[in-house]
Amino acid sequence: MNFNELSALRPDLAFIAHWVRADTEVLDLGCGDGVMLDYLQTDKACHGYGVEIDDDKIPECIARGVSVIQQDMEAGLAMFADSAFDTVLCLSALQMMKNVEGVLTDIARVGREAIVSFPNFAYWPHRLALLRGRMPVSKSLPYEWYDTPNLRCATIKDFEELANQVGLDVLECVALHDGRPVHFLPNWRGNLAVFRLKKTASA
Repeated sequence: MNFNELSALRPDLAFIAHWVRADTEVLDLGCGDGVMLDYLQTDKACHGYGVEIDDDKIPECIARGVSVIQQDMEAGLAMFADSAFDTVLCLSALQMMKNVEGVLTDIARVGREAIVSFPNFAYWPHRLALLRGRMPVSKSLPYEWYDTPNLRCATIKDFEELANQVGLDVLECVALHDGRPVHFLPNWRGNLAVFRLKKTASA
């Protein structure tokens, strides 16, 4: 898969991919169908693994040539050594975890850097829905309250505080709207928050 194909399929992933250095070790937590690792392997000569729990996604990863481990990431990453990966990806998956703090702590242990994305609950249509007395439903949060896989709702400021608590420094934070960076009032106008993080010197 080349960059243009990735950009057409998932513009958010195309933006995030530029933060991953070529020829590095990558772990993709909640890798889905493996499209991100497929691109990183073929276009950026990266190496690594995906972790995915969904039975339906595993064959798609294998078909793409992605090395995938079927496991719940909340079960821990004990199979990987400290700082085993240059970059750990957790893209639009963290909000589905019960123990967000535990997953982030594991990410900080096994990765030198991390890239995390999640739906921004402070996006203005979400705020407007709450003012109307309804739970938000949008492109980034497409489920009704009673059938959503999203267990945790966070804003950009919320996540930054938690990342610091578990030993991760924020290198960059970008709010995306349909895959494009939002520069003016990002916490209001971006529907997806993307953080590039680095293990603190003392961690």
